[in-house]
Amino acid sequence: MTSNSQANTEPHSEPLSLADNFQKYFRVVVANTKELRQEVFKIRHDVYCRELEWEGKNSSGMETDEYDDYSYYCLLEHRTSKAFAGCIRIIIPPADKPELKTPFEVNCLESLRPDVVDLNSLRRGSFGEISRLAVPDTFRRRRNEANQPFIINEIAGDQVGHVFTEEERRSFPNIAIGLYLAALKLVSICNHDAAFVMMEPKLRRRLNRFGFSFIQAGEVMDYHGARALFYLPASEFFAELNAELLALFEGISKDIDQQIQLIPYTNPLDR
Repeated sequence: MTSNSQANTEPHSEPLSLADNFQKYFRVVVANTKELRQEVFKIRHDVYCRELEWEGKNSSGMETDEYDDYSYYCLLEHRTSKAFAGCIRIIIPPADKPELKTPFEVNCLESLRPDVVDLNSLRRGSFGEISRLAVPDTFRRRRNEANQPFIINEIAGDQVGHVFTEEERRSFPNIAIGLYLAALKLVSICNHDAAFVMMEPKLRRRLNRFGFSFIQAGEVMDYHGARALFYLPASEFFAELNAELLALFEGISKDIDQQIQLIPYTNPLDR
């Protein structure tokens, strides 16, 4: 029998840090095979076609577009179930094919604010667009978020699924943060000068609170809702991340380094 005095002196376990908690449940997977890329496309079809109906459904159960021909992808694997909890891509138009564009160049260029960023000053191949972040509804706990492909918010108290413990569900809001950090890792590997993303201004405010210093570079326009173009210069990729997110990035970075080798961008004229 344990006495009260003994019971009171038993050590209490310290709570896990954000980085340790994330890596306890999730692993970043670089989608560098046909099979893994198909998993990305399945998630996108589930979220963007079936759930949000932003794109038309198709019999293949996979959502793709012309930009996938020059994109890189990351998946997030839930360690316990081996299910994929989200995906993201970075679109990088090849430097030697100036006719290939990013989505914002095709659809949103008229909204660009040249006083904020001069797109002509960026070399082709030295920037990309973060795009198609999606998290399956199984891994989302939404509060008034029915039209969002992911969440970065406080989680609600509803049940998600019997396969997940309550501790696991508390980590779900970090999925989108982890995917953004994975995308920035790919951008940094490519030695890019800047990254662009179309997002809602309110999402940018949430991300800024985490230390993602996205700068608004375009006027708000109707693009699947009220969205604007934001960019992140290389000098700001990680400059404002707090200590917890820097630790998380370091863990994600190690995961990616073990899986991929990309050739950093070099200007062909310098060769």
